[in-house]
Amino acid sequence: MYMNNGYPYYYGGTVPGYYPANQVPTNYYAQMNQIPVNYYDQYNQVPVNYYEQVNQPMYVQQTRRPTVQQVLQTLRSEHSNLYSQMERAGVSRQLTDALFFFVVNYTINQANTNQSASQIYRLFQRDTPWINILIESLNLPLETIDRILTRVIEITLNEIRRGQPGPGPGPGPRPDNDWSEWENLGGVLTSAPTVSSWQQNRLDVFARGTDNALYHKWWDGRSWSDWESLGGVLTSPPGAVSWGPNRIDVFVRGTDNALYHKWWDGSRWNDWENLGGVLTSGPAASSRRSNQLDVFVRGNNNRLYQKTWDGSRWTDWVDLGGNLNSEPAAVSWGPNRIDVFARGQNNNLIHKWWDGRNWSDWENLGGTLTSAPTVSSKRANRLEVFVRGTGNRLYRRAWNGSRWSDWENLGGNLTSAPAAVSWGPNRTDVFARGQNNNLYHIWQGR
Repeated sequence: MYMNNGYPYYYGGTVPGYYPANQVPTNYYAQMNQIPVNYYDQYNQVPVNYYEQVNQPMYVQQTRRPTVQQVLQTLRSEHSNLYSQMERAGVSRQLTDALFFFVVNYTINQANTNQSASQIYRLFQRDTPWINILIESLNLPLETIDRILTRVIEITLNEIRRGQPGPGPGPGPRPDNDWSEWENLGGVLTSAPTVSSWQQNRLDVFARGTDNALYHKWWDGRSWSDWESLGGVLTSPPGAVSWGPNRIDVFVRGTDNALYHKWWDGSRWNDWENLGGVLTSGPAASSRRSNQLDVFVRGNNNRLYQKTWDGSRWTDWVDLGGNLNSEPAAVSWGPNRIDVFARGQNNNLIHKWWDGRNWSDWENLGGTLTSAPTVSSKRANRLEVFVRGTGNRLYRRAWNGSRWSDWENLGGNLTSAPAAVSWGPNRTDVFARGQNNNLYHIWQGR
């Protein structure tokens, strides 16, 4: 979600379907009493020291880690922009070399490479507190340096994983443009993720876990949180949106195929609300203005349905037609604009929009989709649509205000539909599930 003239717009992730259009919500709260399974037991253990791994012959035989100097050489030859960014932040080349050395050495010799770069950086800060003291004493921009050092860890992890047997665990190499490399954020996902943003440099990611509960992970501007279980019993991927600062609304399909709603009000998560319906997909959500929500689902006749919160009550379901072959995706870039996308019966991308007065007909945007789409907006009259295409790669198509771009291949190896959001006029973040069911993240801009 990006705030434009006071109006939020965001990508609404994927999820559920159809409901008889004659029922007003009763604010019935369904208590989901699942005992959550802790994700972290599977990947978030205390870091394993490399020298302890020497005593595991099978691991050492199959894995060859790069040396610190090899990674530093890669940084100098392939990522010189990091040195330039440090210089612009007021860091001397000598201090940059020292900081990069300590971070790379820590990652290679002490870190658990199953953890994300952000998790490893938090442990690095804990174990080497003098570095933050040094940076603060020199009045250097701590947030900028934190971001760059986290990127150095990410690059180091990629170099380490190149020495491991078999295909890489993540969605693949970075595309040949200004997109980042893929960042592994861990977890064990059993659905596609969804993402929302309620302020600049804030991200909230949601996914279904191994116990079918809803899990939440967030970026606070400096580091990633651990996974948090929010309970529930999901039968679809979640969908999420933010309509204002410190507000998040999440939607899912429940065990009865009805639409369920859970929201963060700035201080706590509320209980699940049953909004009825008979869904045949995951839901998508968007927000045109403060305290207004539009939820879209596929019904049991493969048509698109809309349900709206007008600030005081939920409307009945509205049949918008179509013949959907996936979950819908939705975004709003202004107070009276909604854009909805889905995969059509020919695996092509289809598009329908609300202009403040009427819904358009369905527009065929082509392509060969192997997943539901996702959509985000950086600013008014701008759209970015992401899909999984042939070869499980990530593809992007953008609307620049007057025309659609061609499809752009961003690479990767996705095992789910992507999720996307923009928290500023020059920033896009995309998430997907990778080959090892971990959450992966790629971004463009800052």
